[in-house]
Amino acid sequence: MLPVRPPLLPMLAKRIDELPASGDFLFEPKWDGFRAVVFRDGDEVLIQSRDEKPLNRYFPELPGPLKEMLPDRCVLDGEIVLPVGSVLDFEALQMRIHPAASRVKMLSETIPAQMVFWDLICLGDEDLRNVPLRERRARLEKVLEHARSPLHLTPATTERALASDWFHRFEGAGLDGVMAKPLDGTYEPNKRSMFKVKHERTADCVVAGFRWHKNGKGTHVGSLLLGLYNDKGDLQHIGVTSSFSEKMRRELLDIIAPYRENALENHPWREWGGHEDETGQRMPGQPNRWNSQKDMSWEPLRPELVVEVAYDHMQGNRFRHNGQFRRWRPDKPPEACTYAQLETTPPYELEKIFGKKPGANG
Repeated sequence: MLPVRPPLLPMLAKRIDELPASGDFLFEPKWDGFRAVVFRDGDEVLIQSRDEKPLNRYFPELPGPLKEMLPDRCVLDGEIVLPVGSVLDFEALQMRIHPAASRVKMLSETIPAQMVFWDLICLGDEDLRNVPLRERRARLEKVLEHARSPLHLTPATTERALASDWFHRFEGAGLDGVMAKPLDGTYEPNKRSMFKVKHERTADCVVAGFRWHKNGKGTHVGSLLLGLYNDKGDLQHIGVTSSFSEKMRRELLDIIAPYRENALENHPWREWGGHEDETGQRMPGQPNRWNSQKDMSWEPLRPELVVEVAYDHMQGNRFRHNGQFRRWRPDKPPEACTYAQLETTPPYELEKIFGKKPGANG
């Protein structure tokens, strides 16, 4: 029996604005995928999600390599990623969470997932959670010394200059930023004992709709639906902003009230009705992939309000995460809110990570 058994909540990170200027840290790229803790006990392999759910059925291509290349008894922390060409494709990864086993099987064969590991929690009869990270990292390197695709050891460095270079250079490949982990730190489940430095930019977006707050329908705004105009002049749904205080959720009702009048009459999204358009663009009313019971209905607004939001990076034509409200932009006309304002970053070839022998200072 493993000394560390499932379920196990993984260690978490708190966000900071820049790399720590001093102190002993191990820096790693921040991978953009599904966080996963892998338990292997002989022939039994469990891939557990961040929220303690089993992931084996969604990634049938992984248990075999995990049994082949990992020690007979161990627990590792890492990320399931899906590299497609020179970038990580998080949207394609999300498609794996599908109820139909036949579709999961097809996707696992056509676009197989891979795993990147960064921590060793247990090895044999040893519980390593109280062991400093510098020792856990050294032992993880030995564990994965002969690993090959689809299993990988994340690059790591103690050099801030290299970590800063990663922060800018890896972004185009779809990585989220850089992690900073205290070298003397222990593994603390469900505690924000690590640090993450993520990219943040701003964009001016059209407010084209809203959703009621789940606990305040009719009285509190939950989120604002955002859009940008593409090259054809079509307003595309790019995401939402929902970072509001309770006071602001009430105040938003008065702000958006004038734009609710006759909003659906000529609304560019009136025909979407909760599905995808002909290009596969996700629409505002589409059912939530992770929670089918979540109410995704929305209320239209005349697309005349402009808001500035902060975002970290894009996933296709959409924000990867919810935008963060910054300010209203009454000085900017809606038609000026286009994709052209977004900063793009050329991709860094992922093969330079996946195609080399893993090791520290990679």
